[in-house]
Amino acid sequence: MDALSTITQRAPHIQPRIAVVLGSGWGGLTNLITDAVQIPYTDLPGFPQPTVAGHSATLWLGKIGLQPVAVMSGRAHCYETGAVDGMAEPLRVLKSLGCHTLVQTNAAGSLRLDMPPQSLMLISDHLNMPQRSPLVGTAGNERFVNMVNAYDSELKSLAALIAKAQGTILFEGVYAWFLGPQFETPAEIRMARLLGADAVGMSTVPETILARHLGLRVLALSFITNFGAGMSLEELSHAHTLQQAQAGSAKASRLLADIISVLPFPEETAG
Repeated sequence: MDALSTITQRAPHIQPRIAVVLGSGWGGLTNLITDAVQIPYTDLPGFPQPTVAGHSATLWLGKIGLQPVAVMSGRAHCYETGAVDGMAEPLRVLKSLGCHTLVQTNAAGSLRLDMPPQSLMLISDHLNMPQRSPLVGTAGNERFVNMVNAYDSELKSLAALIAKAQGTILFEGVYAWFLGPQFETPAEIRMARLLGADAVGMSTVPETILARHLGLRVLALSFITNFGAGMSLEELSHAHTLQQAQAGSAKASRLLADIISVLPFPEETAG
């Protein structure tokens, strides 16, 4: 049985409209899902088997507020296998289930001294530093995806309004994707800052490219866990990232849930 059939069989009453990918620091969102059905990735052909601590490898189907959602707790990273298209099949399946919007989250390093650890940042655009694309090998004119407004301006404005209403500071900036798994060097951080990046991480960009290829709208947020290499005296490690992420998870997840609950259907958007 393929992934789509498995999902529709186990959660026949749920027709998700918002797909969510949870990165480190955002796992608390699953505590806010009602009427939840959990399906491990091991039961879903084509879904990733994450090898990274902090990723549970489970698909959650249910509701956030009144919004029907499909939440991926765990993603494929290019640094795990070298494959940049590890999220292609899951996103295709979520689109087939009826999702029209992808909400992405990640943990990231700050390249701005005014955006310290525990901050939240709305992604306005990205830098594909490895210049790798998950669309290599696909056919047809659809592969030439327009990446202007890849991070939907209307959804960004809505997220900013929700954060303001909560009294939560939500930065906005450019996310630079590095392949990893090693952390960036101080020289690479200086380069990224010169190129206009505000945060750096090892995910999200391939999924955004795939989502735009599928016609999904994209909204993305980063949880800041550290400053970039050479910007502070802290020693970078995955354990440190997880520690910082867990400390701020409840606040980040609450904001994320409030944003998701008011995301519009395409026909409800202006214009």
